Amino acid sequence: MSDQPEQAEAVEASAADESAEAVDADLDALLEDTKRERDEYLELAQRARADFENFRKRAVREASDAERRGRSELAKSLIPSIDNLERALLSAGIDPAAQEAADSPTEEVSARQALARGVALVYRELSDALTRAGVEAYDPAGERFDPSIHEAVSTTPSDAAESGTVLETVAKGYRLDGQVLRAARVVVSE
Repeated sequence: MSDQPEQAEAVEASAADESAEAVDADLDALLEDTKRERDEYLELAQRARADFENFRKRAVREASDAERRGRSELAKSLIPSIDNLERALLSAGIDPAAQEAADSPTEEVSARQALARGVALVYRELSDALTRAGVEAYDPAGERFDPSIHEAVSTTPSDAAESGTVLETVAKGYRLDGQVLRAARVVVSE
């Protein structure tokens, strides 16, 4: 009879070992499931981070493009006003490029001169504003004709210049960040 308690103990020990192995197997399976979930969440977080970074870059690029388009549209609408102010100054005998035209406001001048000086001030302020916005005016006189930045309004025979050279600028051209807003209107040698 002494064999039975030993057998019972062996059966209990065997059952305890099997139970411990089952618990270990369950814990291993649970650990593997947890690791798999962790990896899935990590991958999801990395994708979300990459998507957000792409969104941020796209938003910055679109905002920059919108700003450039806005500056371009504003400049295009102001260029005719600049042209008209230049013509007004030239008809008053004032060189629009001369900075001193509107200076020295203390001396007495005629109404016509005062008006011309006022126009020169407005011209200078508008020109400066366009320059600050990145708009540059260009006068291609003497350069080789380039249809991508020049608009030929006429051609003239010339012994002094090579054929295809810009002889005279009728209206200055304007560009913003290398993009032509308005081609320079020019007279080209034949």
